[in-house]
Amino acid sequence: MDLPPEPPTLRVFVALAPPDDAKDELARALRPAYAGYPRLRWNRIEDWHITLAFLGELPVTAVPPLRSALAALAASRPALRLRLRGGGHFDERLLWSGIDGDLDGLHLLATDVRELVRSRGIAFRERPLYPHLTLARSRRDDAVSVPLAAAGLTGFAGRPWRTERLHLVGSNIGRGPGPIRYRDIEAWPLGGAVRAGDDGGAPA
Repeated sequence: MDLPPEPPTLRVFVALAPPDDAKDELARALRPAYAGYPRLRWNRIEDWHITLAFLGELPVTAVPPLRSALAALAASRPALRLRLRGGGHFDERLLWSGIDGDLDGLHLLATDVRELVRSRGIAFRERPLYPHLTLARSRRDDAVSVPLAAAGLTGFAGRPWRTERLHLVGSNIGRGPGPIRYRDIEAWPLGGAVRAGDDGGAPA
């Protein structure tokens, strides 16, 4: 059976991802919301990420030059100490969990990533960085569930963790009616990222 041809373009972004135990911690806090608001379009836990630069739809030929450049950038930048905290929403349509910790370092990394992408001749729409983890989206006829779910996360404060890798991610947004899916194109260790089993030190 022949495989479908690769698309000529790919929707991509550069991101960080929490470790599995931090995601599991948030997923446990979300159990009441999962049960109470099943009509929300919940993102898969494995797709949770912190977007640093959304590059949009790119020709597949633009991706390979980014790989070596992002690998070098990741190796030259320190790991960041972050945590998931609280929740909120954008326009009562998108539910998110907040990011806390080394936000100055996070903004600096995002700035460096965006400058690198532009230096490779890739134009993209600049958006202010509001560090967050997208959890769910509402349906058109539901303007209540997202604010209520966000209120349920008000007291959530996850454990601190250190970023390990810089991810170049592709998505299927706009490629059909099914749920959004993401896949790593490649990921590179950040310089100074802790080894497996290191808890990153005492909690802040």
